[in-house]
Amino acid sequence: MRMFGFSEYGGPEVLQFFDVPRPRPGNKDILIEMRAASVNPADIKVRNGDRRGKVDVEFPMAIGREAAGIVREAPMDSPFHAGQLVFGSTSAGTGAMQQFVLLNMEQSAVVPRGLAAGHAACIPVAFGTAWDALHELDLAEEDTVLVNGAGGGVGSASVQLARVLGFRVVGIASSAKKDFVEELGATFVPYDANDWTEQLDSAAEQFHAVVDAAGGETLRHAATLVPQGQIRSAADPKLAEQLGGSGITRRRNTAVFEELADLMAEGKINAHLRRTYSMDDAAQAVADVETGHAQGKTVVTLPGQPV
Repeated sequence: MRMFGFSEYGGPEVLQFFDVPRPRPGNKDILIEMRAASVNPADIKVRNGDRRGKVDVEFPMAIGREAAGIVREAPMDSPFHAGQLVFGSTSAGTGAMQQFVLLNMEQSAVVPRGLAAGHAACIPVAFGTAWDALHELDLAEEDTVLVNGAGGGVGSASVQLARVLGFRVVGIASSAKKDFVEELGATFVPYDANDWTEQLDSAAEQFHAVVDAAGGETLRHAATLVPQGQIRSAADPKLAEQLGGSGITRRRNTAVFEELADLMAEGKINAHLRRTYSMDDAAQAVADVETGHAQGKTVVTLPGQPV
């Protein structure tokens, strides 16, 4: 079986193709034949070793933590069966960019009719994280949520889900992503403008919470605009804690994923796939995300498989 991953922690140079045995599912795993695997900034942190002690890694390991594909094996007592198109989070210690992928049965769902595999593969990390963050915050309808890093995967998911939940949104991103952020339904503030703090301060009468997908000085300033405790960060939990907020408690499960998949199938949220790469070009897919300037989502597919 072909795998794109790493056998030691490090930079882009440790990524390579491996020929490995087909994985054997445990009693909480689903074995799928991969159709699409999504690339996220967190995958880079796992490869670099920045998530040691937090994310299980068994070398050699495929890069990526979410995928969609056709069920080939599933536990007898599970709601899944061979032949279904499903998506989900990879099982502990395993990755997504390989021909056959192990998904965590409790963090997987069937892809609903009308939703493509490539889009479904983007749900667990970005939309799951955004969903958890927004549901942790103390918010009421018509409150204003500030999304830092609104043009990336978690950020764009946060903007869309906040709008679905009835909140107003102000999004911080680079000037190049202005049209994209505004299309998502947010008031746009460019962090690379000389007067960005002034623009941000005047973007809303009151801010009620921050969902952070970028960290840095933009998060530091955003924290001065919201009530104590109303910050959730996917990018820099330590800084968020220093500023009175926290990281995000991951509660993603089948029920949440089903709800998100239905919203996407109905066109209420969109994965905004900007780049799709063949498995042969997986290194370039990871490199594009690693620039930190990717807009929307990036996926890798197996050659010859429908997406």
